[in-house]
Amino acid sequence: MDRRVPATLLLCLLLVTLQAQASSTYRCNSRLVSLEATTAEVRSKCGEPSNAALVGYKEIVDDHGYQQEVPVEEWVYGPNNGMLHFLRFEGNRLRQITSERGN
Repeated sequence: MDRRVPATLLLCLLLVTLQAQASSTYRCNSRLVSLEATTAEVRSKCGEPSNAALVGYKEIVDDHGYQQEVPVEEWVYGPNNGMLHFLRFEGNRLRQITSERGN
């Protein structure tokens, strides 16, 4: 049996795991913001975004079982060292962090 295949698979899984962890926080200057942070917390730690847009609304069920519609916003920070950072908020809570190389 060739043992290189499982090692390659393990390496791929490790890289996917590291990538998922990298997208759960955003470093702005010397401060970190994590998923579930509020818009106020992100703004106080990172300042104003270079762009912010309301992209729509989403229906959610809150902790008490009530269905409600919340705003969905996308904030952009950067470019920082050639990277743009996109922070997606649902109901004023940070839900997603993605980055891509700017032009």
